[in-house]
Amino acid sequence: MGSTLTNLIYHVVFSTKGREPVLVSGMRDELCRYIGGIVRAENGILIEVGGMADHLHILMKLRPIHKLSDIMQKIKGSSSKWINEQNRLKLNFRWQDGYGAFTVSESQVPVVANYIQNQEKHHQGFSYQSEFELLLERHNVEFDAKYVWS
Repeated sequence: MGSTLTNLIYHVVFSTKGREPVLVSGMRDELCRYIGGIVRAENGILIEVGGMADHLHILMKLRPIHKLSDIMQKIKGSSSKWINEQNRLKLNFRWQDGYGAFTVSESQVPVVANYIQNQEKHHQGFSYQSEFELLLERHNVEFDAKYVWS
């Protein structure tokens, strides 16, 4: 085969430092647009982005030349700088260390996109911690909660 053909779709989830609920609705919408710009600047395709006051979900398609950890460093680094430059928070904003990343098949993109779009409804009575641990379990990711939540 003379060329590389891929369909690399990632669902990435990460929270604010200490899971502080500081991403208020209007600011979160602006932040999601900003993150979309970062993904597009890296020649990725943003499919969906959204979340709650304490965490975000990104569904994106990347090229095989991309290293997910490099893209996430750009997203988290640039967006935290942007948030701090907005001077809307009384604290120095930071994201949690690390993130959860899961591959998504093309057939599941609408399901995952809908899941991200409906975060507010989904999180009525369901914490980020519970959601994240459930995602890890569903994707067969071994983890020790004491290290995930430290």
